[in-house]
Amino acid sequence: MLPGIRRTFIAGLGAVTLLTACGASGGPPAAQAPQQPPAPLAALEDQAGPPAPNGRRYPQVPDEPGPLGQQLGEVEQALASADLDADALASLAHRQQVLYRRWSLRPAWDSAVLAALPAQLRPRAQRQVDARREFLAMHRRAPVADQLPAWRILTPLPAERLQAAYRKAERETGIDWATLAAINLVETGMGRLQGLSVAGARGPMQFLPSTWAEPGIGRGSIDNPEDAIAAAGRYLVRRGGKQNLAQAIWGYNNSWHYVRAVQTYADLMRHDPRAFRAFHGWQIHYASPSGDLWLPEGSEHLQPVPVADHLRQAPWSAPPAR
Repeated sequence: MLPGIRRTFIAGLGAVTLLTACGASGGPPAAQAPQQPPAPLAALEDQAGPPAPNGRRYPQVPDEPGPLGQQLGEVEQALASADLDADALASLAHRQQVLYRRWSLRPAWDSAVLAALPAQLRPRAQRQVDARREFLAMHRRAPVADQLPAWRILTPLPAERLQAAYRKAERETGIDWATLAAINLVETGMGRLQGLSVAGARGPMQFLPSTWAEPGIGRGSIDNPEDAIAAAGRYLVRRGGKQNLAQAIWGYNNSWHYVRAVQTYADLMRHDPRAFRAFHGWQIHYASPSGDLWLPEGSEHLQPVPVADHLRQAPWSAPPAR
């Protein structure tokens, strides 16, 4: 059950941070006006680069550690709001993803980025970057592919429906919901990525058809998110997940880098479920020689295509020029 998207989606995966509420518990005194977010959402928007067919643009983020840390702090605090509409949440989650992607490639920035973040965000931010770098370490020596695979990028199931599926699988198998969510995230962006991997893995949880066909594992459709999530729980049980979850996750992908990253993302969601809604907003990115390409929902290549040809057809996919 070796997913073949590791070098592309996982190797280009943007880390999301745990969402934390700002201010002391209990809220401000009654006579005090409610505290406003440190920056309005509009201040975090930009018009760099052409719009994708869905109207959204690739976020333009700072390329210096101090400004990047400052913007990341603003995004985190905005994401902590309970009042975000769907468009604002999607925009902020994608920006958060891109900020972490850029930071994770530059270890020399760590001290300056962390210093620019609010103190309460620093430990979680560092954990997210560490998890991101675990995925990068899986493919440190692999060449960067110069063509995009035959992929279709879909709109995932709503967050509430996915979480219900994770919770149902937890009740049935004993494998906790956050572990299943983390695997679903790193395998296919919670069901966004559709296509056959080079290893033949399929569906939102990237099962090999031979594994799916094992007695007691696959039921229903390998391509159905709810069926696949339940099967992943059963697979982890078979791999010894009730006794040693880390070893079972290693069975999903034979890399301890993978295990450590999945467990970090799961732990962050487990301790603050608000993190899940930002994970759900992550986009598919593809690490290419021409940069970190964004593939929004609706993107489709029926055959592998050279990166240069893709960019002529989809200029919104390229990172904005800095």
